Amino acid sequence: MICHQCGEDKLSDEFPHEHLTVECTEHPLLHCLRCVTASVRDHHKCSQCDVQVTEDNMQYKQYVKSLEFLFPTIATGDDVNTASQSLSPTDDESTSRIVITTFTGECTTIVYNPNQTILSVKDIVEEEFKISCYKQSLLYNDIELKPNSTIYLLVLLWAEPDELDVVFDFFWKYPHSGCNFLDASVLLYSGSQFVEVIDCNHTASQSCSAVQHSGDVMNHAKRLGHYSINVSIKSIPVHINKLVFTLSARNSPNISKYPNLSLKVFDANFPDKEFIINKISHASYLQAIIICCLTNKGSRWEIIDIKKMSAGNAKNYVPLKKSIVGLLRNGFI
Repeated sequence: MICHQCGEDKLSDEFPHEHLTVECTEHPLLHCLRCVTASVRDHHKCSQCDVQVTEDNMQYKQYVKSLEFLFPTIATGDDVNTASQSLSPTDDESTSRIVITTFTGECTTIVYNPNQTILSVKDIVEEEFKISCYKQSLLYNDIELKPNSTIYLLVLLWAEPDELDVVFDFFWKYPHSGCNFLDASVLLYSGSQFVEVIDCNHTASQSCSAVQHSGDVMNHAKRLGHYSINVSIKSIPVHINKLVFTLSARNSPNISKYPNLSLKVFDANFPDKEFIINKISHASYLQAIIICCLTNKGSRWEIIDIKKMSAGNAKNYVPLKKSIVGLLRNGFI
């Protein structure tokens, strides 16, 4: 997610999920926790509007606690000397942490141990997130891991031979009031180069006949929305190696108003046997979510779980493309 104040790309957990005051509900939550708390601390106001907020505001205090949890400090130098009880080297070392997080903000914190192996870290991740070791992809910039670093956890949803025809089936419920639409889109890439987008307005690809979009399939009686995107993996052109799937709110300011977002993926020849059922439970106060990526890094096609929140929608793909570029640049997809 891009903070509209500092411009940095941050995890969704680094953004507030509740407004500071009732008056602040007039605007979406577009500033990160650091920017919001700095505005209250330095200017005694909301960072996005002129509402006055003091440091005894309960929501502000919760923001501060969230930041302290996400970014624990290490006692060093003068801090150690002025502490009420001196810390031994072992105590000081025990305050160093490694944060393992998903793009949705789910995270766990482990004690930093320079002698720890990646296999032992994966065992901890399996215990905390209930994700098998062989499905984990732990990413950290290809450099030595330092204390208080953050490791990004990507989950391999599926990896199969190239001959399958697969269906990406998206479902959601209407908002509590009115009938509003979500858009399911797939953005095609050749390496880091954007090729084309396929959505409700462009259901057939100009460059990749392997991808077909169903268009709107709405059930007003049950208040359910539904899209399906068919992908013939064996027919994907060689130069296209990434298909990025997104859901975005068409007219609503954010995607959190739509309950029960889910994705099912199945073999087109066996529609009753889903091999992926992915419930999306971390919708936020932004308009879109990058759900997953079908990617081929040279040896096989894989579906990588992402669930990264983003600005943008099918009327304006620029913010979504910017978020995807960030994922590509960091090697996440």
